Amino acid sequence: MKTWEANIRKVTPYIPGEQPRSANVIKLNANENPYPPSPKAGEALREMDPSLLRKYPDPACTGLREAIAQTEGLPTDRVFVGVGSDDVLAMCFLTFFNSEKPILFPDITYSFYDVWAELFRIPYRQIPLDDDFQIRPGDYEIPNGGVVIANPNAPTGQLLPLSVIRRILSANQDSIVIVDEAYIDFGGESAVPLLEEFENLVIVQTFSKYRSMAGLRIGVAFASEYLIRCLNDVKFSFNSFTMNLPSLVAGTAAVLDQAYYRETVSKIIATRERIGEPLRRLGFSFHKSSTNFLFVTHNSCPAAELFEALKQAGIYVRYFKKPRIANYLRITIGTDEEMDALLAFLQTYLSDRGGEA
Repeated sequence: MKTWEANIRKVTPYIPGEQPRSANVIKLNANENPYPPSPKAGEALREMDPSLLRKYPDPACTGLREAIAQTEGLPTDRVFVGVGSDDVLAMCFLTFFNSEKPILFPDITYSFYDVWAELFRIPYRQIPLDDDFQIRPGDYEIPNGGVVIANPNAPTGQLLPLSVIRRILSANQDSIVIVDEAYIDFGGESAVPLLEEFENLVIVQTFSKYRSMAGLRIGVAFASEYLIRCLNDVKFSFNSFTMNLPSLVAGTAAVLDQAYYRETVSKIIATRERIGEPLRRLGFSFHKSSTNFLFVTHNSCPAAELFEALKQAGIYVRYFKKPRIANYLRITIGTDEEMDALLAFLQTYLSDRGGEA
């Protein structure tokens, strides 16, 4: 090793779902919304004066934050935005977790959490979920430097009721508790009302799932005015102009079109519920999902085998080769046509191999 190599920061990076180059695939591996964003987003971009691109965008993201605050019934100074929820969460880790005590999060959850902890040199402890992949709130009633809970959880898809979130917050009033609500709109109740009760609460959401805008990278955090001010201090010490102008313009227009998004979410939920029974008849089992995906395991066909067979057929799902979940697949809910194609392939493949089809 060369001397300078010892000073290079090395981490094991987060690995996102594969992005196939071909358009002729069924892509069910990144929990993207199968429907386009609000037409108002496209209209706003077409009406945008392109000469404005020569200028820096508003560093405070005022218009977008005001639109989000309006939909949530919050003051604008309790809203923070960033380049996708990954950027927002990274800023939260950097801002709020500065203790020698370990932060706590589940052993099976969004796999970026331990990456950020390693990158920012934050001590952490992964708390095992129970055998049904559920959080045991009592496990988080121990000394810590912070708590991170994805609700609903990913990749398991399971939801905690607000009573459990309240219990975790009550037991950790000396720490910041982050509730990552990337999938909350697909079947859960947001913890936003708890902001008035707990000043240590930070809620993170994303435009990538519910609002179909993964390509524009918009994430948001809700917290007290003081915590938002702390987040902004870190953001402006890192990069003042994190949000690009097209994202601000399209996001501001789209966020107010609540009726459109309620309609698309209803479609996804209906499809999710419809395919459950056919999958069970094919030999799959899974817990109730409150997200836009299912986390499934088959009673005889290994997940790794199914993953490769589906990929060869042009159907991309997510496989995590990790302890406890190495025999599970995460399947994003696509359109009805995409899910019917998935079911048809599984029926044929499992029948041909002598499975339970």
